[in-house]
Order: sequence, then structure tokens, then C-alpha cells
Amino acid sequence: MSSIGIVSPQTMYFAQPLQLQSGASLRDYMLMYETYGTLNADKSNAVLVCHALNASHHVAGVYADEPKSTGWWDNMVGPGKPLDTNKFFVIGVNNLGSCFGSTGPMHTNPATGKPYGASFPVVTVEDWVSAQARLADELGITQFAAVMGGSLGGMQALAWSIMFPERLRHCVVIASTAKLSAQNIAFNDVARQAILSDPDYHGGDFYAHGVVPKNGLRVARMVGHITYLSNDDMAEKFGRKLRDAAQTGDYKFGFGIDFEIESYLRYQGDKFSEYFDANTYLLITKALDYFDPARAHGGDLAKALSGTKAKFFLASFSTDWRFSPERSREIVEALVCNRRQVTYAEIDAPHGHDAFLLEDARYMNMVRAYYGQVWNDIGAGLPAPAQHTAVRQGAKEIA
Repeated sequence: MSSIGIVSPQTMYFAQPLQLQSGASLRDYMLMYETYGTLNADKSNAVLVCHALNASHHVAGVYADEPKSTGWWDNMVGPGKPLDTNKFFVIGVNNLGSCFGSTGPMHTNPATGKPYGASFPVVTVEDWVSAQARLADELGITQFAAVMGGSLGGMQALAWSIMFPERLRHCVVIASTAKLSAQNIAFNDVARQAILSDPDYHGGDFYAHGVVPKNGLRVARMVGHITYLSNDDMAEKFGRKLRDAAQTGDYKFGFGIDFEIESYLRYQGDKFSEYFDANTYLLITKALDYFDPARAHGGDLAKALSGTKAKFFLASFSTDWRFSPERSREIVEALVCNRRQVTYAEIDAPHGHDAFLLEDARYMNMVRAYYGQVWNDIGAGLPAPAQHTAVRQGAKEIA
């Protein structure tokens, strides 16, 4: 299986305001996106891939000027891969509020002529889906063969099935949940407080001060990264190994780095603080917290999913304690209550939440088999749900 090869991002500008769940609106905005494969004549083979917290539109392939810039799901998307670009036209979109090209806190607020900073409106999973639907309209895609995502991306896929039931045939939700637990919200808030309490944050307007709240970002990433790994995975990789055991073989009796796991987390935190935006981190973790489609239905997830029309594939991983298999089972049960067609895989893998990004043969084969079904649906010409009519809203593509 080969990589998709060299790819180039594209930008679409939207002049019409986007009304947000909070009551605020974005006057205008840009979305950065990438596409892989070829859209067929009737535009029935398009698959939307939604990204997780610190990922972006760059799902697969590499950039010509950055040979190490491999897309975050390159093992999943490409020629001959589980999501096969020889068959499907795949779209990756960078969400609003992110720091990888789509309009976000570091961009200029047209009302002030200064960066949005902390004044960038709070966005939700549903807001992202609304923006993605507008992009699909501009690309002339009235219905996706599938909408797919892992973790926060899986929340977006689930939201698509609720908000636009006619616009997707299949919904692929991996290592995700219909709402965060109190524990998950707590981890997110600790991470946010690390950023908010950093003196270099300057109330979100650190751009004007020429600084970055790196200490806050480091701690936020360290807290988050702990939740992505399983205890077994940490034990196997690091255990209680000392960082400088070969030199001293003993503790340092201080507050620096003694253990390998401390060194690893600090490395991850340092790396993250070099490329991620602090305001974006606040926005995205809050979007995670707010997602709860059952809330409008008295907490009844089955009612929230009653209007869905897609077929579903869900996968979870046994050692994922951030979004545990129980959370996926709740979604499956709610779908079964609504007599939806559901395929569910619970995979025994040691890598915790991050397993959805890794090369596990059983997981990859299950996804590949499911996309075989998606392809058969298209090829067999099965009746599609009623098509949505695309409405152009003054967008323009930017080279």
C-alpha cells in the first residue's frame, strides 16, 4: 500500500455569517481543507473525515516542501488502504477556531482590525458540522457515502447523522462517546486552568505581547496525553525506569526529571507548545465538554438518535479509559432501539485511546471490510435517502 503522495491544502472563503449555538455569529470565515482521490460523476463516493483535538485537515499524504509532514491518519487513508482513495473521494476539513488555517483566534477580527484572541466566539461540535455542510454545498456534494471520525471526530460524525440525516449513507464513529463523563470534563478543565493561569496568556491577547503561554500549554498537553495512554501501555514503555539510570542508577532527590515517563511527558508538552495555539486549546476542549445531543431530549440518547437514517459502524478499544467501550455500547444500544443497522467492533488492544490512530491489523481489517460494504452500496445503486439541495452562500475558493 502506498501513500497518497504529495498533496496541497485548499481554502474556501464564506461571506455569509455563520450563526453559532451560543447565539454569537462569525461575520465571515475561511475553511482549510484537503481532498484525496477522485469524485465520481454522480458525486456519490465522497467521504468526510472529521479530525480530533490537535489534528487538522491534513489527513493523508505529505507536503512537497515538508517531507516529514505525513498526514495524521495516513495509515487509514490512501490507495489500497482501509479508506481506499482508489474508490473514494476523501475530504479533510480544519475546524473553525483551530490553528491550522481555518479562521481562528489568531486571525484578524474584521470588527476591530486586531486578532480575535479571547474574543473568538465559543464554538461547538454542531457549529463545526454546520460549517462542514456549507463546504459540502460549495463542492456540490449533496450526500456523503460516509462521514467518519475518531475521538472528537467521532462526535462530529454522530452529530452529522442527527443534524443532516439525509446527507450521509454511513456514519463511522471510532473511539468516541455521546457525551463526556465528569472525569473527562475535569481533566479538560485542569488543562484549561494551566493555560489561563500562565502569566504569558495575557487574557488571551498574548499575540500583541509577542509571547506564547508555553508553560500553560506544556502542562495542558501533559495532562491530556496521560488520558490518551493506557496504564498497561505506560507500564510496558516506561514502567519505573529512571531517566539517567545508566549514569547514576539512583534517584536525584530533587524535583527535576527522575523517571522516563516524566521525560516523555515533558517532551510531548514542549513539542506541543511550539505549534499549537493556546486559545484554540481552550475552544476545542470546551466543545468536547458541551457535546451532549441527548440533553435536548431529557437525557434520552435513543430519542436524540431517532431521526437518524444512516447505517452505522462503531469501534472501541478495551484499554481506552478516556472514551471507554461502555460509551460506544451506549450509542449502539440507542441505535438498536431505533432499529438502525449497526456494526460494532470492540477491539482488545493495549494502547488506550490512541489506539484509533495506530496500526492494529484487526482494527484496520474491520474498517476495510466496512468500507467494502459502503462501496457495495454505491456500486449496487441502492436507493439513497432523499437528497439535500445544495444552496450556494457566496463562498469562493482561494488558491
